[in-house]
Amino acid sequence: MKRLIERGLMFGNLIRISSPALVERYNRALKQLTGKTTRLKSFHIDISGYSPEVGDSLKDHLYLNEGGCNRQFILLTTEQKTAPLLNAQFSTSRGILRQFIEENEAQLFALTAKDAVAGELLNSVYSVEEVVRLFDIRQVTIEADTTEAHVKSAKVLAEKVEQFQREDDAWWDDVLIAEMIGLAKKTGDVTRAPLRLKTMKFNQDNFWTKHFGGLYVFRDMENPAAICAGDKAALGKLPITYSFDFNDRNEIAIFLELNDLVEPIVKARGVDAAAILQQKMDFITVDVAASKGEELSGATPRDIRALTRRYSRDLPEEFHGLAALLRWAQAGGKWPRITSDHPAYFYTLRSRPHKDRDLVNMLLAALTPKDIRQLFICHKERFYHSYSGWPETKKTYVAEFLEREYQVDKAGARKALFGEGEPMEEPAPLPEPEDLIELVGPWGAVRRN
Repeated sequence: MKRLIERGLMFGNLIRISSPALVERYNRALKQLTGKTTRLKSFHIDISGYSPEVGDSLKDHLYLNEGGCNRQFILLTTEQKTAPLLNAQFSTSRGILRQFIEENEAQLFALTAKDAVAGELLNSVYSVEEVVRLFDIRQVTIEADTTEAHVKSAKVLAEKVEQFQREDDAWWDDVLIAEMIGLAKKTGDVTRAPLRLKTMKFNQDNFWTKHFGGLYVFRDMENPAAICAGDKAALGKLPITYSFDFNDRNEIAIFLELNDLVEPIVKARGVDAAAILQQKMDFITVDVAASKGEELSGATPRDIRALTRRYSRDLPEEFHGLAALLRWAQAGGKWPRITSDHPAYFYTLRSRPHKDRDLVNMLLAALTPKDIRQLFICHKERFYHSYSGWPETKKTYVAEFLEREYQVDKAGARKALFGEGEPMEEPAPLPEPEDLIELVGPWGAVRRN
């Protein structure tokens, strides 16, 4: 993995924590959430506050995610919103955390100036030891506060201020006034700078989970289904209309088509289909050449074409199916009939623009593991697992390619491959119920946006 780390393709965009004040705040939050602390003087954290270095020192890389079900988080700075989420157990978690930070950025900026904010992504399930428990997860709620409970204290103070203004004899209530003064010393003037974090809730309808070898759940569909990366028989009967595994290629293809989730690359608008197909073919050539012991460091497109000619008899059916489609796209040749049982079928598809675009592309990446670019962009967990088993020569080529062709312009590469659209990792929060204190406030005048 050293090649990937050196090129920023693994553990990239993490936030470095090195000041004694921030380390001390992190330990306070860590102690509160887990009962543990770290002796490290500097480390890096992701969007949730998870640190690979701290995980190594504690010998527990799920120290903020026990059981992989309700992820806890530590916020030291709002800059964490741009960081990745490592060891993700659910595909929606990073988007939920990012939206929470963005929706509460001003308040979090003020809070993290003097303390760490600790919280949790809560759902109604506390253990997923049984696969059926995954289907009980319907909604995720975020709860958070500082280690010294500034938000809770501010809420109590706001209620007491409202009580003070409502009651006629409050001026003579020495206990109430003393309580208000004591709380204000901790929270500041909540009438001028309210410390209130939005209680955000998110539906968890369609998602991927790492549990049970990888499971793609599509519940919010006209034809709902769960698709297993492993053997579906090992999971037993699932509480959903249909369940498939990767051996059920025809059934998965029908599911994607019935729900109008995918489109052929060659018919997608705004993409260079020929270039995409050619690149997929090159990746397949690289896979074959690496298995033959070819040196691939610094390989150019011309070198890849030479390797294609050299190993033409060893190229798999995926390559030949894509080559036939490329000939049609470039020269108007005969339209190739590539059905769902053909190994190239899923290589010819991408997600249509819709709210679950990234989840569908994630599924397609898992079904087309030789397309290393899509695998890296859409399914990093599977990419890193696959990378660890590749020949050294393929590892070198892949690291060089991703640094050269993807790292320099991530947004441009994603747009060229998958088009425009809202990413799945930004799920829409549910409407927040109106709160009397939020509407009226401690100053007594009703506010409306």
